[in-house]
Amino acid sequence: MEYTTLGQTGMEVSRICLGCMSFGSSDWRPWVLDPEEGEEIIERAIELGINFFDTANMYSNGESERVLGDALDGRRDESVVATKVYFQMDEDDLNSGGLSRKAIEQELDASLDRLGMDTVDLLQIHRWDDDTPIETTMRALDDAVRRGKARYVGASSMWAHQFAEALHASESAGLERFETMQNHYNLAYREEEREMLPLCEKEGIGVMPWSPLARGYLTRPHEDIDATTRGDTEEHMYRHPYREGGGEEVNERVQELAAEKGVTMAQIALSWLLHKDWVDAPIVGTTSVEHLEDAVEALEIGLTSGDIAYLEEPYQPVRVSGHD
Repeated sequence: MEYTTLGQTGMEVSRICLGCMSFGSSDWRPWVLDPEEGEEIIERAIELGINFFDTANMYSNGESERVLGDALDGRRDESVVATKVYFQMDEDDLNSGGLSRKAIEQELDASLDRLGMDTVDLLQIHRWDDDTPIETTMRALDDAVRRGKARYVGASSMWAHQFAEALHASESAGLERFETMQNHYNLAYREEEREMLPLCEKEGIGVMPWSPLARGYLTRPHEDIDATTRGDTEEHMYRHPYREGGGEEVNERVQELAAEKGVTMAQIALSWLLHKDWVDAPIVGTTSVEHLEDAVEALEIGLTSGDIAYLEEPYQPVRVSGHD
C-alpha cells in the first residue's frame, strides 16, 4: 500500500479509500451487501493496508455506518473515517436533511452513535444546500470540530464558485474550512478539470473522487454493462453522461490498453486517476474481495505520458453531472 497526506490535514491516508456505499442492506438497493459480507471486505481492506474509509448517513439508511463501525471496533485509532450529512434521513422529519445547524448537529450525533465512535475524522457535506446560508453551515461545522465530534470538515460535489464562496466564508469569519473535496471524476467524466480541480490544487484541498470507475462503466466493455446486477438495476448510471462525449471510445481504449498490459479495465481506469497529481485517494466501492485486491494492485501499474494521452484523447465536453 502507498500512503499520502490528505490535503493539508496532516493525516496520512492510503492511496485507495474504501467506499462503503455497497455495505448495509440489500433492501436498500439490490447490489448492496448485507453486514457479514461487508465486514469481510473491510477486514480484507485492512489486511491490504487500507486505512481510509468513506461512508454516509444515507447509505442503506444508516446501516453502512453500523457495518463500518462494527468492523473497526477495537482498531479505531489506526483508521481514518469519513462520513457525510445532507440527504433527508426521516421522511417524517423535514429537519433530518439539509445543512441547517439542527440537521448537522442531530444527524452527526446519529452517525456517531451508529459508528460507535466519539469522533469522526472527516465530516463532509454531501451536497450544497440552497436553503441554508453557507456561513450558517460553516459555523455549525466549526462547532462540531470545536466540540471534538469531528476533526476536519470536507465538501462534496458542487460548483466551483460555491466551493470558493464557502472557503471565503470560513476565512472571513475565522472558521474551520473545508479541507477536502469529494467530487465526481473519472476517465469518462472529466468536467471537474475545468474549474474545481485547479481551485483545489491552488487552495491545497485534498481530493478524493467518487465513482472513479464510472459506476462500473469503465470495468467492462460498454456493450456488457447491462449484464451486471448494478447495470441492470442502477438508474443512477444512466443519469450520468458516461456514454456521451466520446465515452464509448474511451471505454474501448481502456479495454485495449488493459489487454496490452495484461491487467483489468478497472485497474487501468484507477491507475489513470492515481497518476493525477491533484488526486489524493480515489474512493473505490466494491462488492467482492477479488475486485478490492485488483484495485490495490492498480497502484503498481505504470502509465506512460503516451498511455495517458491515448486514454484521454477521445473525451469531449459533456453536461455537468453529480451535483444533485
